Amino acid sequence: MTTWSRKALLLTVSAAAAGTLTAVGAPVAHSRPAGPAAPPLSWGACDPIPGTPALDGQQCATLRVPLDYRAPGGRTVDVAVTRLRTDRPEARRGTLLVLAGGPGGSGVQRLAQKGEALRTATEGAYDLVSLDPRGVGGSTRATCGIPEADRHMVTLRAWPAADGSIAENAERARRTAESCARNGGPEVRSFTTRNQARDMDRLRAALGERKLSVWAHSYGSYAGAVYAQEYPDRVDRLVLDSVGDPDPTRVAYGWMANVGPAVALRFPDFAAWAADPAREAEGLRLARRAEDVEPLFLALARKLDRHPKESGTPGAPLTGNRLRQALHGSLNSDTAFAPLARLIRAAQDPAGRPVLPPELTGAMPDEDATLTMAVVCNDVRWPGPDSGYARRVAADRARYPLTAGMPVNISPCAYWKYEEEPRPTRMTDEGPSNVLMIQSLRDPATPLAGALKMRAALGERARMVTVEQGGHGMYLGNGNACGDRVVSDFLVTGKRPARDAHCPD
Repeated sequence: MTTWSRKALLLTVSAAAAGTLTAVGAPVAHSRPAGPAAPPLSWGACDPIPGTPALDGQQCATLRVPLDYRAPGGRTVDVAVTRLRTDRPEARRGTLLVLAGGPGGSGVQRLAQKGEALRTATEGAYDLVSLDPRGVGGSTRATCGIPEADRHMVTLRAWPAADGSIAENAERARRTAESCARNGGPEVRSFTTRNQARDMDRLRAALGERKLSVWAHSYGSYAGAVYAQEYPDRVDRLVLDSVGDPDPTRVAYGWMANVGPAVALRFPDFAAWAADPAREAEGLRLARRAEDVEPLFLALARKLDRHPKESGTPGAPLTGNRLRQALHGSLNSDTAFAPLARLIRAAQDPAGRPVLPPELTGAMPDEDATLTMAVVCNDVRWPGPDSGYARRVAADRARYPLTAGMPVNISPCAYWKYEEEPRPTRMTDEGPSNVLMIQSLRDPATPLAGALKMRAALGERARMVTVEQGGHGMYLGNGNACGDRVVSDFLVTGKRPARDAHCPD
């Protein structure tokens, strides 16, 4: 670990540290457009979003962008965009772009969920905007014709068989890649992070802004970093919230491989919670000692491998891999610990009928499965099918039993007809010093080890704040008041900690 990364874990943001903040950038209110002209946007009411309450004042529009930026005068695709204007026009300093995670997260939905809290936290300093990346939500979509059985979470995620074999995974990966090559067309080939960055810049131009500030989350943080690298003069202030390793030779392949150690690092938080005597009254205490929770979980998963248990959803029994997938999703937030413990309790009860989380009860829509596969496979060339997946899975299962080899298993990307640019964007320290990173110490999806590599790549362009917390997504989410305050202050005033810092729990 480098000297600066060691310090990132030792320094603490406090009231005393407030005097060591450094300012980034000057106000850019009413900025003028730069770059190629873009057609104006026609704003109107947003369509209802299932499961998300309507946000007063949120507007939506459609941005038309080139299908292929190498042929800007050719076919176009639609990108759904949204905005929430500041409620304090006198305080406005610019526009803040909100980027959702994924690939596959809807920015229109995320703004509906976070817009009011974000507008309050930033004191009305911004008009807030977001977009559904091409392939997502209200934007132009496409399908590969993936069979329904291959679109369940536990089949899209390449969980090995109970005995560790991957033959079924390999066959499923091959036919998915072939379906996309046969049916996907140019739209599927256009689903890339670089094209999302290009679309973001078209949105900036259509808004009439010289620069955008950005708050990006999870995969969106990678997309935001790509945008800042490709268009450094068009980014005002950039917040990367829970970001992965930017290694351009691996990108999403590397992100998946990091999941095994990330889950192993995060699981003790759940184990401590599940062994706490406070769980007794709730009927959710799984063991007397925290160190007994992992063996209990692993034994239960193996039992369900052999004897799946009927769940509350017909045709979707609780298998060992469904339980493992439920664990993986539940580690993103402490608020999901209780439902996970309840699922485990029901699985242990001979008379129980477990209630599965919604994401495990049915197949994803073909458009969603297509987009998720396409972005990660188009962005970088993955190791081919004969590169030793079975050997890597066996080693990963032994080292990280909670994830059973899934993170390094074969996927459709091994068979993908890779046609995009030769290599993803390489992050460098060349550009404005206007980046603030915020990161959990125990993130099960984008672990600290990967974020530190992004921090090293950005050099003096960035400052990093770690939060004494487990979970994924820190700002206005799973984090704490200290972390929220640092990010909000940066967005409003441009001030960052002078050095990498740490927020205690």
